[in-house]
Amino acid sequence: MSDSGGNKREAFSDQPPSATPDIHILAAQWARVRGRLQAEVGELDYRTWLRQMVLIGLAEDEITVELPSRFLRDWVTSHYQARLTALWQAENRAVRRVEISVGTRQPAPGLAEPLVVPAPAPEPEPASPARVEDRSELGALDPRFKFDSFVVGKPNEFAYACARRVAEKPASQGFNPLFLYGGVGLGKTHLMHAIAWDLTQPSRAEPVSVAYMSAERFMHRFIGALKSHSTLAFKEQMRGVDVLMIDDLQFLINKDATQEEFFHTFNALVESGKQIVVSADKSPSDLSGLEERVRTRLGCGMVADLHATTFELRVSILEAKAAASNAGAIPMKVLEFLAHKITSNVRELEGALNRLIAHANLFGRAITLESTQELLHDILKAHDRRVTIEEIQRKVAEHYNMRLTDMTSARRARAVARPRQVAMYLAKQLTSRSLPEIGRKFGNRDHTTVMHACSRVAELIATDGAFADDVDLLRRMLES
Repeated sequence: MSDSGGNKREAFSDQPPSATPDIHILAAQWARVRGRLQAEVGELDYRTWLRQMVLIGLAEDEITVELPSRFLRDWVTSHYQARLTALWQAENRAVRRVEISVGTRQPAPGLAEPLVVPAPAPEPEPASPARVEDRSELGALDPRFKFDSFVVGKPNEFAYACARRVAEKPASQGFNPLFLYGGVGLGKTHLMHAIAWDLTQPSRAEPVSVAYMSAERFMHRFIGALKSHSTLAFKEQMRGVDVLMIDDLQFLINKDATQEEFFHTFNALVESGKQIVVSADKSPSDLSGLEERVRTRLGCGMVADLHATTFELRVSILEAKAAASNAGAIPMKVLEFLAHKITSNVRELEGALNRLIAHANLFGRAITLESTQELLHDILKAHDRRVTIEEIQRKVAEHYNMRLTDMTSARRARAVARPRQVAMYLAKQLTSRSLPEIGRKFGNRDHTTVMHACSRVAELIATDGAFADDVDLLRRMLES
């Protein structure tokens, strides 16, 4: 049962019939384990970290699961091994531990059956002559994050257009570097992945080499090169690609040595006519802790902001995700309810929808407004605590240096009317109050006045970048 090296792990198909359960029983157990794990962690985390698990088999009291990369193996081991073991022990009392290893072996016949919780089949990775640096360590680019799955609206249309331009024609004048910034869960990483997918398609006339990694990964690679005295090889690798993509640049703040290396890599690539794409949570000028020369370089190309989502965009995102999930018809009032309640983070919004779909699939129940409120009570409770109209009025008045009483006064001077409209708009976006209720809080104004204010502010956000930044800043301050 074990080899000369003492390794007891064996593929299931090599076990005698008496040592393991029937292959169909084991397959059913594995499907239930994966289904329950998927329902617990949510669709996003499942697809990111756990979807590529392959059950190799059961040897004595040990289940062996393989993942295609060391990075995935280490992450799943540290975050999910204990839960995997508990789920397996609930299914099969003979299992004492779960071993997670790296490999690309095929599972024994019958062990790759569909999950209990249906999910869209992952799209195959393109068989492209181009390469994406570090994919073996970082995991494959997420097949969901492509341009055709990105829901475009007023808050993100400029960033989307810039990303498409870079994907179609890297190193275009005025678009190098491309700097994408915005709050958590607004689509920066989606656009980064989408650019990389497009650049590595086999249909491109010329192959493009792409290095895509997080800023943290760039730093660890650089530190590793210093320790192993291989900085020259690291420099050649980073500067030898056609497109360098760095996600979450804010992680380089106060990392002086890594910033210097990034600065020199940046200069070398731009001087060679190569494209750089960077994302962060703030604009270059607001990234305090980055050297001035780095901030200046980052701001010399195209800087595109992903603004906070509007109610209409959130509904569109939910409609697109619901359609892609093949979950059947979800009532529009449920989607609108979620879009109204969860306003700050698209990831959290998608996670809530995934939980509803998983629950409906597991128990065969229809998704209703009542079941949504019951199942998502923890998320909804957190969001109900967020903002009041009084807080919005106070914060907006402070921001525009006006008296709080002017929020409810009859004054119509532009210096008073515009901030009042902004406060009404934010009240509509960040609270669950109806239009008549909002109107009453602003000096017993009619609901049509609130509608006009919201419409006017939305128009200005779409046409005036400085005004849009102002409103977005107020939103972030209120939500934090």
